[in-house]
Amino acid sequence: MNTDMLLKSKIVAAFAKLGCEIDPADVVIERSKDPIHGDYSTNAAMKFCRLAKKAPRDVAAFLAENISSDEIEKIEIAGPGFVNFFMNKGALQNVLGRIFSDPDNYGRNPSKGIKINVEYVSANPTGDLHLGHTRCAAVGDAIAALYDWAGYDVTREYYVNDCGNQIEHLGHSIRGRYHELFGEPLELDDDDYHGEDLIGIARQIKEKFGDKYLIDNEESHDFFIRFGIDAELAKINKDLADFRVKFDKYTYESDIRKGGRIEKTIEELRDHTYVSEGATYLRTTDYLDDKDRPIVKSNGQYTYFMPDICYHYDKMSRGFDKLVDILGADHHGYINRMKSALMMKGYAEDTLDAEFVQVVRVFRDGVEVKMSKRTGKAIAHRDLVEDVGVDAVRYMFVERSQSSHLDFNYNLAMEQSSSNPVYYAQYAHARCCSILSLAQDIAPDMTGALLKEEAETAILKHLADFPSMIDSAAKERAPYKAVAYIHRLAELIHGFYSACRIIDRENIPLTSSRLTLIKACEIVMRNALGIIGVSAPEKM
Repeated sequence: MNTDMLLKSKIVAAFAKLGCEIDPADVVIERSKDPIHGDYSTNAAMKFCRLAKKAPRDVAAFLAENISSDEIEKIEIAGPGFVNFFMNKGALQNVLGRIFSDPDNYGRNPSKGIKINVEYVSANPTGDLHLGHTRCAAVGDAIAALYDWAGYDVTREYYVNDCGNQIEHLGHSIRGRYHELFGEPLELDDDDYHGEDLIGIARQIKEKFGDKYLIDNEESHDFFIRFGIDAELAKINKDLADFRVKFDKYTYESDIRKGGRIEKTIEELRDHTYVSEGATYLRTTDYLDDKDRPIVKSNGQYTYFMPDICYHYDKMSRGFDKLVDILGADHHGYINRMKSALMMKGYAEDTLDAEFVQVVRVFRDGVEVKMSKRTGKAIAHRDLVEDVGVDAVRYMFVERSQSSHLDFNYNLAMEQSSSNPVYYAQYAHARCCSILSLAQDIAPDMTGALLKEEAETAILKHLADFPSMIDSAAKERAPYKAVAYIHRLAELIHGFYSACRIIDRENIPLTSSRLTLIKACEIVMRNALGIIGVSAPEKM
């Protein structure tokens, strides 16, 4: 049990003696900023004093008298009712045993028995990924990893919008490029796709099938659409795989539309619909929406909202307890209408949650860059990743809250110095590996019994916080908290290296303890970087 869980369990048990039942998740444990105030503190006495029907200081005194553990050296009351915990050195050193018992999984929380579906990116298969998709990929993948490490059963999903007008335009655009390769004039509508990447797809068709599809009929119409979708999706999947993003499940809109599923769903929702001017509306205002939404147009075609409803019902039918959609910032109005549709089927309001990812701007030499030098067009996902590398993009794209606009500093991302945050973190890991390599002949002291310096104690506390950080960051869907943890660990490693002589061959016992601490840092840094999809190099 980590320190955070230990203290929470003791506080919950003490409140139970007062006749108060509280949820451990509602108990806040904070690291004390000043050692004079102990190692950890809680505001539980003030937070739950009304429940206990006592003054905060009286509740704090009760907690201090009724909490005991071999790992707690002493407890003090401060201010209006803060409870400060001073941990004994042995308790802090115990974290080393937990780390080395299962290094690759240190930080993982026990299974919560909750199934979560995280859907992200879901770019239309009509062209290259843009930087909005890049940030959604980095954020969504980090959130899914945090959920996984926090003990949730996670499915990473991509929804392929392979129906609708944009797909018709894709097929027509490829058809035009295909005919052009046979010397015919290029015929593209204003709403078609004019990107030169479609020329490559048309060439593939010509090389493989010759002039087979020059005759315009239903077969060629469907062929151009299907071939285009598959080609674009293959390109997207390769770009995402190169970005270390992989999905467990792909769901196609065309499959959602099969077997009369939409018609059956509309019938099931009949009591929640009405017809106005020939269009069918869903009464989403009966729940959370600001206006009712059309699901069938007056011409009989479905709005995009209707298959989306069926898709979310499909996800819930697969046994998920919670759905999380990672969406662009322009989708704010979408979530309440979808929540409303889910509530119509009896699902709770919080069944569906969403994270709205703000836009990205790229700056180079202090000037915003909107065009790629290579293509002369808007910077695509592939451009940025190829230029600055996967690690820099993944780290810096989740460094701030996804709800904040992101100004990506191209120069900083390329800089190999402590000013570059990802370089700073990776260098800390490489430094640990280098130290361990230099002292391979010295057996580590797994107890860390001689670790008593302030720099050493600070690291032990931070390593002990790793599992609780993961749990907190997962619940808040806050990858930036993992990045903050990584940066602080890097600071502590570099500070330890400067403050203490780690390898001292005239003091092997102390060296053994310090090497053990360095190895623990290396393990936790590697695990933490892995959660956000960043590599942990051994040399730099």
